[in-house]
Amino acid sequence: MARPYSPGPKQFVFAVGDGDDQQVSVGDAQEAYLAFSAFFRVRESDTYTIRDEPARQSLVLMPRLGVISRSKDADRPRSEYLQVDRVNRYLPSAMLFFENGYAGLDRFGQWFADLADLDASPETRGAARAATITTEAAAIGEVARIWADSGCVDPSDQYYVFFDSHDVDDDRAERAALLQLIEFLGLERVDAPAGAAGGEVWVRTDPRLAAECARWS
Repeated sequence: MARPYSPGPKQFVFAVGDGDDQQVSVGDAQEAYLAFSAFFRVRESDTYTIRDEPARQSLVLMPRLGVISRSKDADRPRSEYLQVDRVNRYLPSAMLFFENGYAGLDRFGQWFADLADLDASPETRGAARAATITTEAAAIGEVARIWADSGCVDPSDQYYVFFDSHDVDDDRAERAALLQLIEFLGLERVDAPAGAAGGEVWVRTDPRLAAECARWS
């Protein structure tokens, strides 16, 4: 049986592949995040690796490729890859790893078992992710996650705004997944008002969505 990921004082290794690894001992996830943020900002590299060696888990950030990789070497070794649409998602991914290891990133985005799968267009990747979600509860949860990552409620409290102030070229995979899930759930999408950013998606409030989004607020 795989050893459960446990909180508490932990040791991590930060590496960029030059042999000058940094080992840290921290009391909690926030302390680990602050240490790694400093490491990330002063080192320039194609890859940044965080290793939790006792748990046999790791996270690899690859900014120049726009990719994040996570791996665990338990009873069934596994590696997965995620395409990153925005630079500001790298450090949040590290925080989730510090909080709960490999499993902490389950809902961070669409993971693929093969790096080559990331060559598909963002729209194809987003649609493929949405197609794997087959229950109303899971779909509502995914829509709420997307909203919590980049959305807001309009001042009238009548609409949820997704990808607030984002351009149409941002978040293409997430948008494709969202649009498919909106249709699956029967949510009412409305035209964005004049002056809204081109990438925004406006959806009329729905009790199912309201309850789930409140959990993410």
